[in-house]
Amino acid sequence: MREDRETEARFLSEVWARLEEVPDPELDEPITAMGFVELVSLRDGGRVEVDFRLPTYWCSPNFAFLMAEGIHREVSALSWVERVDVRLHDHMFAEQVNEGVNGGRDFHEIFRELSDGTDLAELRAKFEEKAFQRRQECVLLALRASGVPPETIVAMTLDDLGRLVFEAEDARMQLPRYRTLLVARGLARFGTDPAFRTWSGAPLTADGFADHLQRLKSVRLNMEFNGALCRGLKRARYHEHTAGDEEPTLVDFIRGRVPARHAGAAV
Repeated sequence: MREDRETEARFLSEVWARLEEVPDPELDEPITAMGFVELVSLRDGGRVEVDFRLPTYWCSPNFAFLMAEGIHREVSALSWVERVDVRLHDHMFAEQVNEGVNGGRDFHEIFRELSDGTDLAELRAKFEEKAFQRRQECVLLALRASGVPPETIVAMTLDDLGRLVFEAEDARMQLPRYRTLLVARGLARFGTDPAFRTWSGAPLTADGFADHLQRLKSVRLNMEFNGALCRGLKRARYHEHTAGDEEPTLVDFIRGRVPARHAGAAV
C-alpha cells in the first residue's frame, strides 16, 4: 500500500512537471503559475484527467485550444500514460475544445465557421517570437546589471551562454528557456555561433543595443500588462484572494510602477 501511494505521488509529480511546460501562449508563463490548472486525477490503466479554467468565459477559442492541446501533448509524452482527458471548464466553447483535443481533431475542423481562415501555425509562430524576445530581454538585462558592457554581450557565443550563472531567480529561469528557443529556431547551432540575434536572424550590434532593448521592453510590458489583466479577471471571477504587494496590478502598469521582479530591472 505504501508503495502504491509513493508511485501515485511520483506520477502526480511527473504530470505537474509536464504541465509546467505548457505556457499561456500570449504571456509565455506556465499555466500552472497562472493558476489555470484546477485538478489532476490519476485513473486506472494509465489514464490521466486534467481539469483547467481560464480567466473569462469568453477567452479566445484559439488560446483555449492551444493550451488544451499543449496539456494533452505534454502529459501524453510520459511513458506510463495511456490516455489523457483534458477538461476545460466554464468556457463558452468548452465542449468543442474538449471533444476536439481529446478526439485528436484539429482547430479548423472544430471551429470551421468561426476561424475565418485563422492559421494556428502562424499564431504559434507569433507567440513564439514574443516568448523569444521576452526571454532574451531578461538575459540581456541580467548581463547589464552584472556590469557586462554591450560590446562584450553582442560578442558572446552559444558556448559563453552555457557558462553563465545568474543569481536573480527570473534570470536563472529564463536563461535555459532562451537557449532552447535560440537553438530550436536555428539561430545558433554551434558553440561559436552568436548567442544574441533578433528573431529574424540579424546579429545584435553594440551601436543598436540600446534601441534593441527598448523594443524588447515594449514587448515585455505588453505581455505583463496582459498577464496582470488575466490574473485580475481570474481573481474576480473565482473570488480568489487579492494580490499582495509583490503582485502587479493594472494601476501599476498604467502608472509605470511595475515591481522589479516583473520588470526585470527595466530600462
